[in-house]
Amino acid sequence: MDSVKRKETNRPVVVRNPNLCEMREDILYHFNLGTETHNLPALFGDVKFVCVGGSTRRMKDFIKYVAAELDMRDPNNDYPNICAGTDRYAMYKVGPVLSVSHGIGIPSISIMLHELIKLLHHACCTNVTIIRIGTSGGIGVKPGTVVVTKQSVDGTFVPKFEQLILGQTVVRDTELDSDLAEELLRCGEELGQFDTVLGNTMCTLDFYEGQARLDGAFCFYRESDKQKYLTKAREAGVRNIEMESTAFAAMCKMSGLRAAVVCATLVDRLKGDQLSSSHDVLQTYQQLPQILVGYYIKKKLKALI
Repeated sequence: MDSVKRKETNRPVVVRNPNLCEMREDILYHFNLGTETHNLPALFGDVKFVCVGGSTRRMKDFIKYVAAELDMRDPNNDYPNICAGTDRYAMYKVGPVLSVSHGIGIPSISIMLHELIKLLHHACCTNVTIIRIGTSGGIGVKPGTVVVTKQSVDGTFVPKFEQLILGQTVVRDTELDSDLAEELLRCGEELGQFDTVLGNTMCTLDFYEGQARLDGAFCFYRESDKQKYLTKAREAGVRNIEMESTAFAAMCKMSGLRAAVVCATLVDRLKGDQLSSSHDVLQTYQQLPQILVGYYIKKKLKALI
């Protein structure tokens, strides 16, 4: 039992690149940070929770929300963007919580994660939990449902992330932390404010044809083809669709990060492609993952006191 506790207490963020040891300085270009120009352990060494999401505005809203939930709100602090020197990503911090935007799609989130993982490693962070929060299209669930990802799958419903490296296809596992997913599901049930379900998340390479939409600039299939495909996805356990989770899951697993994906659904894709809810309703849906994750973080920190 003691060995288990020691292992958990000292769980580092792993990088798997021997070339980093030979570099005088590691410049995290898209964050406008560096190991020589910034004291990363002093700035980020206390980080225990990282939340990432596509929108810059949403991630600033999240850090404000978490600051209030944790009673760390400072009326004189506008929560400045730590990465203000670049226009690619935004980063905000309050206490042990880091909030980072990742843009849209696998290429954008993978660039961010390479630099985030290195940042956490250089800062000597341990026991870090990382959660992607966002929005998605639902499959057979009503809009406003929050899906906690059980398994991230590709467009063929297989739990894998494929990437071309040196001209060769490399396949990586997309396993997420099942205990963390169950904890988040229980938090949703405890909150009782919205429907929270556990299901597979399908990650696609684009928003239109890759997700069987009929409203893109190009479409060479019929409504019946779309319904057949999405029904197969539903039968394979898929409950929502987004564009980042396979890369997120694979990279977090390789770095030893405890990871989860929490997304609100904005539309049931079995019933349509375009959003029909009002702007105010959609804004409410977008806030649901931050409510769930904020509750989880507050609960975990309270347990440590």
